[in-house]
Amino acid sequence: MSTILVTGGAGFIGSNFVLDWIALENDSVVNLDKLTYAGNLQNLASLKGNSRHTFVRGDIGDAELVAKLLTEHRPRAIVNFAAESHVDRSIHGPAEFIQTNIVGAFTLLEATRAYWNGLDDAAKKAFRFLHVSTDEVYGSLAPTDPAFTETKQYEPNSPYSASKAASDHLVRAYHHTYGLPVLTTNCSNNYGPYHFPEKLIPLVIHNALAGKPLPIYGDGQQVRDWLYVKDHASAIRRVLQAGGVGETYNVGGWNEKPNLDVVHTLCAILDELSPRADGKSYKEQITYVTDRPGHDRRYAIDATKINRELGWKPAETFETGIRKTVQWYLDNQEWVTNVTSGAYKEWVQTQYRA
Repeated sequence: MSTILVTGGAGFIGSNFVLDWIALENDSVVNLDKLTYAGNLQNLASLKGNSRHTFVRGDIGDAELVAKLLTEHRPRAIVNFAAESHVDRSIHGPAEFIQTNIVGAFTLLEATRAYWNGLDDAAKKAFRFLHVSTDEVYGSLAPTDPAFTETKQYEPNSPYSASKAASDHLVRAYHHTYGLPVLTTNCSNNYGPYHFPEKLIPLVIHNALAGKPLPIYGDGQQVRDWLYVKDHASAIRRVLQAGGVGETYNVGGWNEKPNLDVVHTLCAILDELSPRADGKSYKEQITYVTDRPGHDRRYAIDATKINRELGWKPAETFETGIRKTVQWYLDNQEWVTNVTSGAYKEWVQTQYRA
């Protein structure tokens, strides 16, 4: 049985990818994750005892460990999700983002290059390194600007997006300089099961049910394209299967929505599925807070290329995906309770102050 190495596979997107891969594909998965605050083994609880899933706690910046895993498991592909990924946290503490997203990516690439160079010709040709990135590397769009295409100039505006842009450039360079067979995907805002409640959608669901304020940055008119995480996972599987070596594919949901509209939708679904005891709408809990520094106004993904070349398109609309997401959080309150512990509460208190 062949194997793939997934880095960051206990995080939100990574764990969804691993769960779907085990369910739908034949390869085994070696899952390397540092288990920072956003990495959660509970996400992978359903795989306990599954011989096709091997979890290893560790850092992509640990060259010795990565080399050991590559030698032992001989993966046919690496899918790199490992990253610090929250813009607000990067503003307050950029050093970790530089270390993981740039130095860690470099270390992983170096170990991969050494491993790949040692493969026989057939394995070398079949091997792939898929790097998962973000639309935030492209910067911000004006209301009437066309959506981001793969040829859009990079203009990152936060320490997070700058660190991801640097890792994208390293991946590109390793292909052009060393011939490493790489693939890059740049996705829009993900949502869905196992999303750590620091991001907008899970935070609003969590706070609404707890009777707390629903914090909205600035005027709430920041526009994002929303991608259901299971659709993202399917796109990565497709790119890994058939993507052109050295190519970049933008992955989006074709769902541009202002943040305030997203919150109103969440409130309406919660009003229906889990109404407040007093009969009022959750919208009454909306609170406007000081906007974050350098907040990008609009992101939008043009996902034409991946549809045209690989035949991929999202299965979920925003309306179907967001309803599934709310229902998942209502059905999995124990998971939410376990991840919203002391350290998380302190973070939210610090970040979302009026």
